[in-house]
Amino acid sequence: MSRIRFISLLVIFVISVVSCVPGKKHRSLQDTSRQFMNERDDLKSLNISLEMTNRELEAKMALMEQEVSSVREDIAKAHRERDKALDDYNTVSGRYNDLQNAQEELIRGNVQETRKLLTELQAAQANLKSKEDLLRQLEESLDIKKSSLDELTYELEKRNARLVELEKILDAQKRIAQDLKNKVSEALLGFENNGLTVTQKNGKVYVSLDEQLLFRSGSWEIDANGRNALRKLAVVLERNPGIQITIEGHTDNVPYNPGGGQLRDNWDLSVKRATTVVRVLLEGSKIDPARLTAAGHSEFMPVDAKNTSDARQKNRRTEVVLTPDLTELYNLIDKY
Repeated sequence: MSRIRFISLLVIFVISVVSCVPGKKHRSLQDTSRQFMNERDDLKSLNISLEMTNRELEAKMALMEQEVSSVREDIAKAHRERDKALDDYNTVSGRYNDLQNAQEELIRGNVQETRKLLTELQAAQANLKSKEDLLRQLEESLDIKKSSLDELTYELEKRNARLVELEKILDAQKRIAQDLKNKVSEALLGFENNGLTVTQKNGKVYVSLDEQLLFRSGSWEIDANGRNALRKLAVVLERNPGIQITIEGHTDNVPYNPGGGQLRDNWDLSVKRATTVVRVLLEGSKIDPARLTAAGHSEFMPVDAKNTSDARQKNRRTEVVLTPDLTELYNLIDKY
């Protein structure tokens, strides 16, 4: 009982000390938090836009492949019609030659028969001219379809090249994220499954630290064990300067009731915990502060929405989100 009373007195003392922080600094922290939340939302929107762009490209490629297949069928049909016209042409030409020979043989004979042969010869000539016109039209149509096929093929190759380039960059991002996850897991081997988890999703690495690993309930002061874990993480982050770092504070849905002091609610508590982690990561390290972003989500991004003690314990956490450099991907999107 005396120990609990001692802790209560200590918490009251700490709160009374920190309550002296000016309101201006508090408002600045709120503005910074909103800015970082907006940037996070922008990154999420970009990720969704990239996925939609990739699906649209795949749909357009499938449509173009259907168009190419249709043009090829038209070309094959035109080839068959041209070949038939050539056969007809050769048949008519043979008939024409036969008629000319017959004409020469009969020119000396019956005039009536000669006129009949001349009529047949004129009809054969007209038929031959019609076949020649049809053959010329088919050849012109074939040339047009070949030109259309060439254009469609060129456009398809361009889209294929763009898709391949996008896939290479996305694969490279996934490999970078996987390599980073392995490095973080190796550095924090003794802490994993003991209040700390390392996961990879959406091309990012998430280091989730339970409240019990870092803070006492309702507090934002990090204990020695939590500082040790964050310093090990800082070593990995220092060696990977291309990684952007976002620290997100999360609370449960139990209202924060400090009984006075500089913090008013769970929003303040989540932001305060995130900024405390930022300062610990920067202590004694060469990490560029511009790489870090601190954000608080209060109770509004739970990992377990159940209203149980176990769910609330899971939701009280701090997440360090590691994002590989997306500059190359942005440049490719701007290019197209």
